[in-house]
Amino acid sequence: MSAGHSSYEPKSGVGKWLDERLPLPRLMYDSFVAYPVPRNLNSWYTFGGILAIMLVVQILTGVVLAMHYIASTASAFESVEKIMRDVNYGWLMRRLHANGASMFFVAVYIHMFRGMYYGSYKAPREVLWMLGVIIFLLMMATAFMGYVLPWGQMSFWGATVITGFFSAIPLIGESIQLWLLGGFAVDNATLNRFFSLHYLLPFMIAGVVILHVWALHVTGQTNPTGVEVKNMRKETVPFTPYATIKDAFALVCFFLLYGWFVFYLPDYLGHADNYIQADPLKTPAHIVPEWYFLPFYAILRAVTFDIGIPFTNIVLIDSKLGGVIAMFGSIAILFFLPWLDRSSVRSGNYRPLFKQFFWIFAFTCVMLGWLGSRPAEGIYTTLSQIFTFYYFAHFLIILPWLSYFEKPKPLPASIADAVLAKQDEGATSLKPAE
Repeated sequence: MSAGHSSYEPKSGVGKWLDERLPLPRLMYDSFVAYPVPRNLNSWYTFGGILAIMLVVQILTGVVLAMHYIASTASAFESVEKIMRDVNYGWLMRRLHANGASMFFVAVYIHMFRGMYYGSYKAPREVLWMLGVIIFLLMMATAFMGYVLPWGQMSFWGATVITGFFSAIPLIGESIQLWLLGGFAVDNATLNRFFSLHYLLPFMIAGVVILHVWALHVTGQTNPTGVEVKNMRKETVPFTPYATIKDAFALVCFFLLYGWFVFYLPDYLGHADNYIQADPLKTPAHIVPEWYFLPFYAILRAVTFDIGIPFTNIVLIDSKLGGVIAMFGSIAILFFLPWLDRSSVRSGNYRPLFKQFFWIFAFTCVMLGWLGSRPAEGIYTTLSQIFTFYYFAHFLIILPWLSYFEKPKPLPASIADAVLAKQDEGATSLKPAE
């Protein structure tokens, strides 16, 4: 669904002059004013706009913090404390940035689950989905490196543990680990590298976001019915004011939650040990990453066994390498989702079995997050293995199986029919009983 011929008309001589040479106002008008969107979009479709605003917030606060941060193992922790105490509004900038990372991941997880439920990854939007997964990977890398910068206990030991897993990769693992660390242990070179990459990656994310939005405008926005637009006049509305008002309201609600954490619970999502300066000689009792990494951390630790040739002592994949493969595989599998789910019906609203398995999958992800925060022992390890198996089974077994055996509900002939049917249902429910 494209916007078609541009309806932009410059209002002034300067506007006409600029439009002939650099039609930036026309691009903005066609993309954010006149761009047609399905008229049945619900509130779950507002998180894309929220993520764009949060990216701007993270970049702006990050640039301000970088002006005062010292990327040195001797001074990093003290520079963060100085930002909090001595820099004008430094406390606000750091709280906005630290809690903004968590809010960023809250929004991106909702955005991804919405896309999975409504089938936003299906043809012709495969590239749109894959660009979104790339953004997610870049976000994870940026957040991990940012978590190391305060140089607290959890920062140091988290970096030590995670970078140590790269050494399990055959042939190139040690070289990758050495490149990341800048030496043979987490030290000053590591901090400098992580700071440089943490500063650079958000601008790479912004570039991929532009491609993501471009791909969205080429293929058009999906909608809760999963039915493509057939009549532009009846089934779409201009992006402004309809979608912008809805997005603005959602953004205000989201920022109320964001502000609540910033001003009332600024340290709630952090770890207490990270407010202690890094000490290479003192290991924390329980090393855990930030909450948004916990599901993948649980998958990493779930592999506690070697994989080899049966009835021999030959080990093909040891437990350490198996955990790394499982962790990266849990993200890589998202790239192939458009081809794993072969159902011709997009929206989960019309797929009864898919809807049930979707919520089981969502529960699985929540449980993996909880298990990632628990010690890797006893029943926690067993549960991690069970939920990790189901995580991969959802993509590799359940979705392909549903594509062949599920009987979807009848789809509406058009978006207009779905909207009118919903209005009729609402009107019927308001009629007094005879």
